[in-house]
Amino acid sequence: MVTQSVTGVESESDQASRLAARGVTVGYGARTVIDDLDVAIPPGVITTIIGPNGCGKSTLLRTLSRLLKPSKGTVVLDGDDIARLRTRDVARKLGLLPQAPVAPEGLTVADLVARGRHPHQSWLRQWSSDDADVVERALAMTGVSDLADRPVDALSGGQRQRVWISMTLAQGTDLLLLDEPTTYLDLAHAMDVLDLVDDLHESGCTVVMVLHDLNLAARYSDNLVVMRAGSILAQGHPRDVLTAELLHEAFGLHAKVIDDPVGDRPLIVPIGRTHVQLD
Repeated sequence: MVTQSVTGVESESDQASRLAARGVTVGYGARTVIDDLDVAIPPGVITTIIGPNGCGKSTLLRTLSRLLKPSKGTVVLDGDDIARLRTRDVARKLGLLPQAPVAPEGLTVADLVARGRHPHQSWLRQWSSDDADVVERALAMTGVSDLADRPVDALSGGQRQRVWISMTLAQGTDLLLLDEPTTYLDLAHAMDVLDLVDDLHESGCTVVMVLHDLNLAARYSDNLVVMRAGSILAQGHPRDVLTAELLHEAFGLHAKVIDDPVGDRPLIVPIGRTHVQLD
């Protein structure tokens, strides 16, 4: 049975998700990037969107966060049409970390993280000790409490990513959207950030992120959304989704998929042209 909320319509497929896109078409100017796409984000897990460059991964994430408005279709957040919600209400439910965010020059870590409390401020409700406590907890959860007085622009890439995630946590949301959180990070720092994401998931957060590294996506995700040319090819657990056939269809990649020796996830071994066995 289809149920209707106060400000939107919820379908059966949406009932098990907090965030869903239904028949969305999105583009830039006259160029359509995503056409009539449906996806539902399961709650309480890490969902990672993967796909080749230009397939619409970041466009989908920006649409789910209401940064982009679809020309057709609906994004549903907690049963409501996200387009009909106030910006402040969306920010209280959903935290977004965009690609390569930049802080104002000289802004300290503590001041940046405190900006996450802005959706909770108004002329009736000013900064309080409760807000300060939330900021302290967000700094502690991401392991950057000792950096509170340092300028953000003086930090390493890995430290900056932790601080930006801390700011989204200070919003008080348990739904986080992260657009390529490991961009420009070396492997050690990338895994450090993803370990933090996994900790947040274990604490009860629903996480949606875009990643390019397929093996990291497989290791840290419970749900993969595989895209190609603005459409979804497959969605599900990495064990069920990642096959040699799908990797070739989505990426044009020759690869073997084997068991990860340090976990229960698949491991992708790319095969270069000189090693492809031709029948």
